Amino acid sequence: MEITYTDSLKNISHKQLNGFFVGWPNHPNSKKHLEILQNSYKIWLAFEGEKCVGFINAISDGVYYSFIPLLEVLPDFKGQGIGSELVKKMLESLKGMYAIDVVCDESVVPFYEKHNLAKCVGMVKRNYENQS
Repeated sequence: MEITYTDSLKNISHKQLNGFFVGWPNHPNSKKHLEILQNSYKIWLAFEGEKCVGFINAISDGVYYSFIPLLEVLPDFKGQGIGSELVKKMLESLKGMYAIDVVCDESVVPFYEKHNLAKCVGMVKRNYENQS
């Protein structure tokens, strides 16, 4: 089946957000997950039919600085380019920002480096043309 992407939560139910946060000792339930997405500055969701198989969100002041706290793809859908597509779509949505930061585990640093984020204390992208 084809993967489709949306930046809208219209008609999205918390019941479509199950199976994420694998390995987290204390993760948000699907209702809290939907609340996180509803309160985010930008979101992108990946779907196979009606099933949400991946998501990314960003929080921001809407002017200068943004932070990508969550990127998740369901285990059965990893390795299909869904995470990369979600990152590409989010970075395009945030291109007017000066700062786009990600904090990640060391094991996924190469993934973010492929998307032009630079390693530092966290992972950041600076759009200097948007600085002033």
